[in-house]
Amino acid sequence: MRAKQTTTIDEYIADCPENVQPHLEKVRAAIRKAAPDAEEAIKYGMPTFVQDGNLIHFAGWTSHIGLYPGSKPIEMFKDELAKYEISKGTVRLPLDKPIPYGLIGKITKYCVKRNSERAAAKKHKRK
Repeated sequence: MRAKQTTTIDEYIADCPENVQPHLEKVRAAIRKAAPDAEEAIKYGMPTFVQDGNLIHFAGWTSHIGLYPGSKPIEMFKDELAKYEISKGTVRLPLDKPIPYGLIGKITKYCVKRNSERAAAKKHKRK
C-alpha cells in the first residue's frame, strides 16, 4: 500500500489514505494509553510499540485495520474477538464497523504483562 519507506508512526499514518488516518490515530492512542512506557518504532514496515521486545504492531489497509499482537493474545481474547476475522497472529478490524479501542487496550496490557514476564524470566535465568 505504501510506496515509500517510513521511519516514524507519524509518517506512516500520513502516508495512509485520509479515511484510514483517524482510525490509526485512535488505535495508536489506545495502545499508548495501555502501554505508556512503550517506545514507538516502525518494524516490518508497520507501526510497532516496543517494551521488553515487540508489544504489538498495527497497520492501515483499504478496508480494515490490521492488529498484530501475536498468537497468544489472540487465543486469550478469542471470545471477544469472535466477530472479527482472525488468524494465528492477526486481527482484521473492518473500517465499516466500530473499532474496539477498549479491547485493543486490553490486548496491549496483556502484551505488556507477557513481555515483562519474559524479560524477568530471562534476567532470572542469567543469574
